[in-house]
Amino acid sequence: MRLNDDVHVLEVPVVLGGECFPVNLSLVVDPAMGATLVDAGGPGSEAAIVGVLAETGVGLGDLRRIVLTHQDLDHVGSLSALARASGARVLAHEAEAPFIDGSLQPRFAEPEVLERRPEFLPVVESLRPTPVDQLLTDGERLDLAGGVRVVSTPGHTPGHLCLYLERSRTLIAGDALLAHRGRVYGPSSEFSANLPAARESVRKLAELDVQAIVCYHGGVVDDDANGQLQRLAAAGGWSRA
Repeated sequence: MRLNDDVHVLEVPVVLGGECFPVNLSLVVDPAMGATLVDAGGPGSEAAIVGVLAETGVGLGDLRRIVLTHQDLDHVGSLSALARASGARVLAHEAEAPFIDGSLQPRFAEPEVLERRPEFLPVVESLRPTPVDQLLTDGERLDLAGGVRVVSTPGHTPGHLCLYLERSRTLIAGDALLAHRGRVYGPSSEFSANLPAARESVRKLAELDVQAIVCYHGGVVDDDANGQLQRLAAAGGWSRA
């Protein structure tokens, strides 16, 4: 789906623990600076990602960079395969990079998680850590698509980040926000490592002037996106917009 001149939203299926669900990656296009993929799907998603990229006219070899919003399995599962095949540089928040490059154990590989979800073990054992080429910090501006601002949004994970495209007023929200049928919601209480911080991050995002929001889970919010986000923040970052 072409959202605007700068962003395509790529819906791909992820299969984890016997469940299949859709996720929404973002492709940031810039004729001069090349294509940027935001997040990398789940394990085994690379073929589906290559397929939806092709629908936008972008080949795997056209990718110049892959930005990770955070460390979770459904966001980094195909990172290693995509990075190797494309030669793209990998970018992540400085607090999240150690969980992506293998320096620290990501939360999906923690013993208590695998004890609770033993079906994840073969997947976790098959994953390869991927070096992070560029560490990102809050407020950093990437020279892409008219300016892409890094917004640190801890809470879901310690180093979760969002991207704000200044020219198109597009917010790529990762898991800092959820969407359902065009409405925006606060972060998952079940999967947020620090829920008070996650709610504070919602209030931080509400300070942005947004025309459209892309949520990894739930897709696009573009009907009064600004108003929805501000009402959500005013309600404590948790209630319905």
